[in-house]
Amino acid sequence: MILSTCESFIPVELAEDSSVFPEKASQIGTMYVEAEDKETVQIKGDISFTRVSNVLGIIYNSKSGRTRLKWRSVKGDFGKVTGEASPNSLVNLYTARVLSRSYAERSRADESASP
Repeated sequence: MILSTCESFIPVELAEDSSVFPEKASQIGTMYVEAEDKETVQIKGDISFTRVSNVLGIIYNSKSGRTRLKWRSVKGDFGKVTGEASPNSLVNLYTARVLSRSYAERSRADESASP
């Protein structure tokens, strides 16, 4: 999420903290983290940077509306993603090492074949 939404302006002191997530509550471009414990550590514009522990789920809806993803924890840091992702979001997920290269290429080929 950070790569595609706020990499250019995340505070330096928070950028390397893997327990910090961006959150944005709006009708357009929603990012929300469900966790056992949450604490807002900094706010920049309409994005809150939140330190969390034990993430249960993440909801992400892009500004364009072409990407709507939900991640649910299965065990520890492993989980299951459901929803629809635009080609740009697939690139971002691959860049962040969330998706394997073969999955991203297969998804791209499937999209190209659609009418």
